[in-house]
Amino acid sequence: MRKYPIGRVRDIGIIAHIDAGKTTVTERVLFYTGISYKIGEVHDGQAIMDWMEQERERGITITSAATTCFWVPTNIDKTDAKQNEYRINIIDTPGHIDFTAEVQRSLRVLDGAVVVFDGVAGVEPQSETVWRQADKFKVPRLSFINKLDRTGASFKKSFDSILEKLSSNAVALQLPIGEEENHKGVIDLLEMKALQFEGDFGQRVEKIILLDEKGEPCPEGRELVSDNLLKEAKKWRRNLVEKIVAENEKILEKYLEGKEISVEDLKKTLRKATIEYKLIPVFCGAALKNKGIQPLLDGICNYLPSPKDLPAVKGINPKTGQAIERKADDSEKFSALAFKVAADPYVGTLTYFRVYSGSLTSGSYLLNSITGEKERIGRILRMHAAAREEVKEIFTGDISAIVGLKNTQTGHTLCDEANPIILEKIVFPEPVISIRIEPKSRADQEKIALSLKKLSEEDPTFRVKSDLETGETIISGMGELHLEVIIDRMKREFNVEAIVGKPQVAYRETIREKSEAEGKYIRQSGGRGQYGHVWLRIKPKEEGKGFKFIDEIKSGIIPKEFIPSVKKGVKEAMDRGVLAGYPITDVEVALYNGSFHEVDSSENAFKIAASMAFQEAAKKAKLVLLEPIMKLEVIVPSKFLGDIVGNLSARRGKIEETKDRLNMKIIDAKVPLGEMFGYATTLRSLTEGRGIFTMEFDHYEEVPQSITQEIIEGKRH
Repeated sequence: MRKYPIGRVRDIGIIAHIDAGKTTVTERVLFYTGISYKIGEVHDGQAIMDWMEQERERGITITSAATTCFWVPTNIDKTDAKQNEYRINIIDTPGHIDFTAEVQRSLRVLDGAVVVFDGVAGVEPQSETVWRQADKFKVPRLSFINKLDRTGASFKKSFDSILEKLSSNAVALQLPIGEEENHKGVIDLLEMKALQFEGDFGQRVEKIILLDEKGEPCPEGRELVSDNLLKEAKKWRRNLVEKIVAENEKILEKYLEGKEISVEDLKKTLRKATIEYKLIPVFCGAALKNKGIQPLLDGICNYLPSPKDLPAVKGINPKTGQAIERKADDSEKFSALAFKVAADPYVGTLTYFRVYSGSLTSGSYLLNSITGEKERIGRILRMHAAAREEVKEIFTGDISAIVGLKNTQTGHTLCDEANPIILEKIVFPEPVISIRIEPKSRADQEKIALSLKKLSEEDPTFRVKSDLETGETIISGMGELHLEVIIDRMKREFNVEAIVGKPQVAYRETIREKSEAEGKYIRQSGGRGQYGHVWLRIKPKEEGKGFKFIDEIKSGIIPKEFIPSVKKGVKEAMDRGVLAGYPITDVEVALYNGSFHEVDSSENAFKIAASMAFQEAAKKAKLVLLEPIMKLEVIVPSKFLGDIVGNLSARRGKIEETKDRLNMKIIDAKVPLGEMFGYATTLRSLTEGRGIFTMEFDHYEEVPQSITQEIIEGKRH
């Protein structure tokens, strides 16, 4: 039986740029909600949510961790606490761009998000990336400007950077009382109360009323808040109220008539506007100094949606192909999306999933509507980072894990057998970097294949393929750190030693013109021969649009059973590449003519004929090589600016903008990935170890002709 009404369930993610303090915020949330009795610090390698060894050593989040906690908003009378407790399912996601798949798959299954910003840096490159990902999945969100206790912190600058770079709909619900070493607490702008955080860990929130009923300053508030800050707070509150009332015609009329709008009405309107993504409430504080987390928890309960506040989830009926939907209700037919598969050393394979409708008990059977196979539901676990709690039944809105599913992968739908549905899949970015690996000994040969298979099942942005010519294994991922962590996990979790090659860029090939070609495969040998004959027309597609195959065969000049083989032959030729052996992308291929032999034609003959035709057509269609271009942000002391700009130009970088931040310079640039290997070492030596950079994939671009030739000849990787 359900313990918490669905209206008091929140499925949220915490997302941010690397080092904005995201995991520290989560650790404070777990402490104040009673899940942990000791605050775990990222810098000490003690954070609960960073449970992997690699995370604790590096002080970064690598894999998204799920946990559940409970919170009673601070304005609730504690005698009614249990009746008003909220259940918050949290996923703490990585900030490093190499692990972007973790953010993407988490946002796909969440109803709301808290975006954490560094109070000194404001909006950073990865902040923009995770924000765009949240936009893609239409996720309502709150913002939390963190680290306001640090030197150089500025709430106003950080808030302005949100308005300027991310959304003009951000509204400040709080102002800090003091910044840098003077940061003492926050002002609640709706209630006009100063919040002080008392006790060793700031666990008690003392609320000091700043204005009396007549709008005059209260004496006790004056001790904490200066007249200037109070004046500033009144101005911010007026802006906040105007933004909120603009979302509701009734209260807008009252406001324009000069009537006072109750805090309750403002909160209700703000909640509705936040859920509809018309407004984004902004909170502030300093998580490391235990300031601002309890009001943020209140905001999660008050403003982010429950599963029932959002539209019904849409999907496709696999039997009819028609669009259908499921409401967020326990009495609906069951549907859930698997968003993560993880190998657990204690229980085996764990499949994380989000329940969109219905309820589920252990021991029952579900249909995997992607594979068409039935899966038996054994143990159901509620996860608390690496710890787990076994439950017998789960309900709509729950985020849980099932032990031992055999054929369910990331993005698969699990549903009621009699009422199938396919929910929208999760689309992941393509890898941009590859390395060759080989086992150190014969004994490692089999272990390496098994470990790579398991790791690729867990991580959709990690790919494994064999080079048929050399017999080597090539692994591909989102960046050097991504592949470094994969290799580290192979050694630690699977006990596999490997010889690792140098990183290589994942180039692509594409065509710039239309062309057509014939492919004819005829082999006569004593008995039955081989006959396949096709004509293909190819043309370029827009960047990122992938591969499209069109069957234009009429009157059965090629029998239908051979058409899939033609498509397969084309796909194999595209994967092998024509110009320099890299996959061909963004091409439309039409099969428009050909012939067959009653006896000698076979699927294999048509596959080979199609491959031949495609290669021939591609050679005539102005083949070009594409390289990944990275978006780069470098932060260096001002005196090193000239050296850094010169070095980036030598790496074929295009400087887009330089900005000031305190005594530092920020350089925004676009640079080919192939020129960026070893950049961390170069940057350290050019800046006496004081420069830092972040880099993420931006787009593919045509490689200059001179460099293309070097790549074809194998002089560049």
